[in-house]
Amino acid sequence: MALRPSSTLDFGPPALVDASLSERVRGLVGSEILRIAGEIREMIAAGRPVCNLTVGDFDPRLFPIPAGLLERTQAALRAGETNYPPSDGVLALRKAVAAHMGREHGVTWPLESVLIASGARPILYAAYRCVLDPGETVVYSVPSWNNTHYAWITGARAVEVKTTAAHGFQPTATDLAPHLSGARMLVLNTPLNPAGTVIDPERLAEIARAVVEENRRRQADGRRGLFLLFDEVYGELVFGAARHASPVALVPEVAPWTISLSGISKALSATGMRVGWVLAAPAVVARMRDLIGHVGAWAPRAEQVALAGYLDRVEEVRAFQAEMRVRVQERLDALYRGFTALRAEGLPVECVHPQGAIYLSLRLDVVGRSAGGAALDTNEAVRHLLLEKAGLAVVPFQAFGLKEDTGWFRMSVGAVSLTEIEAVFPRLRRLLAGVR
Repeated sequence: MALRPSSTLDFGPPALVDASLSERVRGLVGSEILRIAGEIREMIAAGRPVCNLTVGDFDPRLFPIPAGLLERTQAALRAGETNYPPSDGVLALRKAVAAHMGREHGVTWPLESVLIASGARPILYAAYRCVLDPGETVVYSVPSWNNTHYAWITGARAVEVKTTAAHGFQPTATDLAPHLSGARMLVLNTPLNPAGTVIDPERLAEIARAVVEENRRRQADGRRGLFLLFDEVYGELVFGAARHASPVALVPEVAPWTISLSGISKALSATGMRVGWVLAAPAVVARMRDLIGHVGAWAPRAEQVALAGYLDRVEEVRAFQAEMRVRVQERLDALYRGFTALRAEGLPVECVHPQGAIYLSLRLDVVGRSAGGAALDTNEAVRHLLLEKAGLAVVPFQAFGLKEDTGWFRMSVGAVSLTEIEAVFPRLRRLLAGVR
């Protein structure tokens, strides 16, 4: 019997199909950053100059992965390391991660505390799933990355703690204290996406001690514990006098309640290789292993094998990271100097000095004003003006949970050259000079 030629399928009205999907997925807000990226691609395709400071990624032409990691990955693929990895990660890599994090942060984690996954993102999501039942409370500061969305997906009750530029958009123990007694999880991120700032170790220790004290009270009352989800994926990208610290190193008593996550996406400019890890109490890791196993969020075996060998080359790793930090910092410094110069000229700009990660936070104090007859009544209006008239692509803090239109934006430097940064300031100066 001959097959009929294929015809175009009729899916009916999209709204009809969409209405039959789950409430959780229909209420989920898509990525603002990906939406903005679509606009930028169209501009670049049209040949317009764009200084793209939106994507939290690395251009491999500017920030290639370590040569030693690339060579080991190719060798692992040739050797046939292409089948499923163990559900908790390749043993050699788990050992290498425990040793690496011990060297970097001064904490000796047992092997049972290490779980490998396909980047830090599924670990962050898995922590929400493993700790929180629907309706239970998660506390996090805003602006911060993706907590708003993970809280929605898991049905958690979100308590958002507003932060200020004066504290680098990082929360203090005083900010968090009113919310800890009713929470099941507290989320911290340092260096911070989107602000590029670092929690001072003394302030971090104070928060960790508050978590310990809260759990002592709960144990006495027979209540479930409060977990600290500590996102340190940018922990090896810290500059100048800033110092990154582990809460477990500062306050060892918080170890049972700490879920630390990291990986190579940012530390080795290897975002697409998808290797991350969690360090937590073995009881937590066992549950996360089962959850991640069911969704298949394992890191590829070849990359795991390669990374295990590479992390053991301690001096090679440190040399790569030292050189990478220089190139990231010189871009952040170039932006900071440029905006500081504009501010000195009397233009309405403000920056928070960069301390870590690949980000700089910028405020343009123009909301409520106008340019070329166009009203600048929201951050989105300002963002659109910057892109269209100055070729400067940035991300509003609304993409990171902030509700108010206060003129704050994130700038990311992993995919731009120093030449592109220098070229944007004359265009921006002309634009801001016309704001009324």
